Amino acid sequence: MAGLPGAILFCCDHNAVRSPMAEGLAKRHLGSAAYIQSAGVKGEMEIDGFAVEVCREIGVDLSRHRVKSFDDFEDWGEDIESYDLIVALSPAAQRRAQEYTRHHAIEVEYWPTLDPTGLAEGREAKLAAYRQTRDQLAKRIQERFPR
Repeated sequence: MAGLPGAILFCCDHNAVRSPMAEGLAKRHLGSAAYIQSAGVKGEMEIDGFAVEVCREIGVDLSRHRVKSFDDFEDWGEDIESYDLIVALSPAAQRRAQEYTRHHAIEVEYWPTLDPTGLAEGREAKLAAYRQTRDQLAKRIQERFPR
């Protein structure tokens, strides 16, 4: 897809770490140039505190993020087919996103993204892992959606 999509949905497994980070980073990067949301395959968790912290470090506030799943979107009447692009950040999210392409003209991109949960022991090591994921997403967003 050339140019900037009008509506972008980032998705991962739980909408607690990677996809909220991507949503916040993309909103900061693109401003009101695109409608941006995020979702998870499942939505039973809360926003991850380490994700909130490492995004706060660079001026992205995730503290008010509410975890939501694809099923929540459908329950609330949010039309997934209204998105031009779904960016899947995990294999499970990619499979779920591709289900929508059977009946709707939605582009799906898969950005393999490190899941920092459980990768390190101790606060500083955990923050370093989350920063790596944040920075990976920020770089990819800037490359994919140049301003």
